Order: sequence, then C-alpha cells, then structure tokens
Amino acid sequence: MPAIDYGSHRLVVGARYGLRDWLAQRVTAVVLAAFTLFMLGFALWPGTLDYARWQALFANQAMKLFSLVAFLALLFHVWVGVRDIWMDYVKPVGLRLSLQVLTIVWLLACIGGAVQVLWRV
Repeated sequence: MPAIDYGSHRLVVGARYGLRDWLAQRVTAVVLAAFTLFMLGFALWPGTLDYARWQALFANQAMKLFSLVAFLALLFHVWVGVRDIWMDYVKPVGLRLSLQVLTIVWLLACIGGAVQVLWRV
C-alpha cells in the first residue's frame, strides 16, 4: 500500500532563530529601557543641564560602559529586526544576502563611531 501524502511541503529556513531572537529582543529592550529611564532621570534632576554636567557624567568610566552596553543592545535589537525584515520580504537570495551584509557593515561602523565618541570625552 503506497504512503498517503497530505498537505503541502515547505522548506522552513531560519526556524532556529525563533526563541533565541525573541528572547534577545526582550533582553535588549530591557537594557534600552533602563538606559532611557536613567538618562531621563539625569535630565530631569534639579540643576542646570549644561555642558559641564554632561561632561562630568560621561567622564565616569561606569557611565561610558553603561552607554556602550546600551548602544550594543540597540544595535543587536536593530540587527534582529532588520534581518527578519530581509528574510521575510526579500525573496531573491543574492539580494537578501547583500542587504544583510550591508546592514552588518553599517552596524559595525556605528559601533566604531560610538566607541570613538564615548572614549573621546
């Protein structure tokens, strides 16, 4: 008796990203929310919000590290979202790969710029 084959057969690519990327989006969102609340608190704290106060805040190595972690969380958050857009909506493999590579290059350039800005203060 031959095997009965029901339904369509679809090759699922990228299935391994599901839970890991869902969790990454949530964790990076928490880091970004904490950084945003801290910066909002700093801006609303009594006193003048001038260059000297900003410079004093970012002269602290812990603040530089916190800012860098927040920026890396932002970039990873962006990568997961943009990569999912490329995977879902760009069907030609060559174009999708090119867009993903360009996105990675752009994000690495952003990291380089952030490090330069943070450690120049």
